Amino acid sequence: MEWAKYKTYFNLKFFLYGCILVCFYSVIKSCSKDTPIDVKKAVIDEKENYKFGYNLNNFKVFNDTVKSGDSFGVLLEKHHLVYPQIHNIAEKTKEVFDVRQLRIGKPYTVLYSKEDNQIPLVFIYQPNKIEYLVVEFCDSIIAYTQRKPVKIIEKEAFGVIESTLSETMEDQGLPTQLIYDMSDDIYAWTIDFFKLQKGDNFKVIYKERFVDDSIYAGIETIEAAFFQHRGESFYAFNYINDESKNSTDYFDENTKSLRKAFLKAPLQFSRISSRYNLKRRIAYYGNRIRPHKGTDFAAPVGTPILATANGTVVESQRKGGNGKYVKIRHNATYSTQYLHMSKRLVNVGDYVKQGDVIGKVGMTGNTGGPHVCYRFWKNGKQVDPFRQKLPDAKALPAQFKSDFMAFIAPLKQQLDSIN
Repeated sequence: MEWAKYKTYFNLKFFLYGCILVCFYSVIKSCSKDTPIDVKKAVIDEKENYKFGYNLNNFKVFNDTVKSGDSFGVLLEKHHLVYPQIHNIAEKTKEVFDVRQLRIGKPYTVLYSKEDNQIPLVFIYQPNKIEYLVVEFCDSIIAYTQRKPVKIIEKEAFGVIESTLSETMEDQGLPTQLIYDMSDDIYAWTIDFFKLQKGDNFKVIYKERFVDDSIYAGIETIEAAFFQHRGESFYAFNYINDESKNSTDYFDENTKSLRKAFLKAPLQFSRISSRYNLKRRIAYYGNRIRPHKGTDFAAPVGTPILATANGTVVESQRKGGNGKYVKIRHNATYSTQYLHMSKRLVNVGDYVKQGDVIGKVGMTGNTGGPHVCYRFWKNGKQVDPFRQKLPDAKALPAQFKSDFMAFIAPLKQQLDSIN
């Protein structure tokens, strides 16, 4: 009987020890495996919620975009602020940001107290992918602008023209801005993009901006480009020297500027529907000769019309068959005129620069369809701009030639090796 009693005691004791060991093992296992993973996950989550300089985990976050009719005051009023506060905030922030510059479609964020979703603490507005405005109105009003970290990545592209430059580049998925920069900034003065031939080709070295490592934020710069048109080669190098800081001019391999005094066309990516022709016959007028002293560029109504060179607006009115038009005097020799506008955006006496938008394409006056009639005067006489030998821009000063040649050598080699 005694042995049976002790046996039961020892069995119970060993059973209890076993339970303790199992629990201890479970705790050890949990601490050694599960806990570090959870901690690591928590650290990752914390990092992923850190934005605009705030840990968003500490706030109630409201994200939206500016809608039609929204103003700075309207937005803040929607988020439980009253007019005296809004006026005070606008006054305190005007040195940093003009609240009238809010644009439809741009994102904004409001951070609320986690304890009370009726108390907004911070307003954040993003005018573009890189910059953002922060307005704090907790204890005191603080406003400042910041830029997100930007990563710059260099890229190369090559293409053979099958129809147009834009179609060729779009087929490759190249950025729209790259297309405009190639046609309107670099080669606008040297290549007639209305006369590209099948087989013409291009190469380009450019840099793109990315924020948050993966969000595309536009073209930083085009470093160098090459265009072969009608068998002729056109190099372009973006060279900046101490005398021309922040210059956007491009030079060829012989230090000659690619910029001309006049753009070849007053529209981007349009087509010529009727050329300058002094012997043009029109069936509507009994096949009589009715000279056409302008060049018609067809485009949809509302398309921006660009000044083809720097100058002063000498006429801006509506008159007869011309419809709404603008005339610009560039110097004692040259003047240009832009007819049939739907809207004029400049006034007499305004000074405009090459590429400025001076109006919108329309159908005012005598016209059978939306277009701009571009007229060109030389010494008071209307001439065909495509038959004129127009002046070049200034070449690179001679003292920079050796530095320029050393600068472009690796870029030219890189361009030539792109296939």
